[in-house]
Amino acid sequence: MRVAFVSLKTDHHHDTETNQRFRTVLELLAERGHDVHWYCSGFWAGEETTFEDGEITYHAVSTGPEARSSFLCRLPFVLAAAGPDVVHVGARPPSQVLAASWGATLARVPLVLEWYGDGGVTETRWTRFATGRPDRIVTPSELVGTWIRELGADGDVVETVPNPIDCDRIRAVEPGDAVDVIYARRLDEGANLESLLLALAEHRDREWEATVVGDGPERDAYEELASDLRIADRVTFVGDLDLEERIAAYRGAHVFVQTADHCVFPTEMLWAIAAGCVGVVEYHTNSSAHELVEGWDRGFRTTSEAELAEAIVAAGDLEHREYDDTFADYDRSAVADRYLEHYRKLRSEYGLF
Repeated sequence: MRVAFVSLKTDHHHDTETNQRFRTVLELLAERGHDVHWYCSGFWAGEETTFEDGEITYHAVSTGPEARSSFLCRLPFVLAAAGPDVVHVGARPPSQVLAASWGATLARVPLVLEWYGDGGVTETRWTRFATGRPDRIVTPSELVGTWIRELGADGDVVETVPNPIDCDRIRAVEPGDAVDVIYARRLDEGANLESLLLALAEHRDREWEATVVGDGPERDAYEELASDLRIADRVTFVGDLDLEERIAAYRGAHVFVQTADHCVFPTEMLWAIAAGCVGVVEYHTNSSAHELVEGWDRGFRTTSEAELAEAIVAAGDLEHREYDDTFADYDRSAVADRYLEHYRKLRSEYGLF
């Protein structure tokens, strides 16, 4: 299948969660042998209009991200000439959804809109207009799906497809050192690590060790808080780790705690609970993390620091595991199948199969 992906900016321009998710979708399909092309603004040196990066072919519709008008004007005709089986567009900027819609119409193929929602969803004339153009809108969680429906999207076209993990990769990594509690996230203003530290401080009389993975502008403040709470000798801040190191840490840990204020999809938590951790989530309105633990017998959802402290103790009573096949449906191959199923269903509705 030939799929035309559309996003003015790529992760080469800006390494954001939204752009990382979009690239992941291309990689999933390329791994399955499909022909994937990213139509974007040029980011590479030289005058070539295409750039090969692994199995992905990038096409420069405009010379740079600042040439947005040129990109939007040229895109419909570029897509029509490309002859794709499906057009798959990102939601940022929303004006590109209209241009991609025209291109899909000219090519007589379905339009899929990827709406990741990182940073929230702003209600504007363009975002409201974008909700009515695609044949399918894909979001990473029910939380983002709700935001999109509130903009006016038809609930029948909104589908949830999670971020993927690699289950084989988890099983291939040797477990790291044993630790009772682990937390992993960029330590910025949204990390809300203080909730976990305060909960842990309630159990100074118990034997436990905790690890904090990640770095960021608030790390010093969090380390100072741990010291003020007199638990600094039991909380280890290890900084940023690569994926292999994080998987090893999760396989050695017993409980993973998620307390972030904002999270459209808890990817690190998914890696951790698939690697055997018990999951404890502090509920927040703008976080979808609770969706992963609802109905799961090794998951806890809390709404206060007191409940969080109690859940950590209860989670510690469950058996330690190093892998949980409950989350096989989140494997890369399974997530790729979900996208392909959507594409094939839409093409069938168009009478193209």
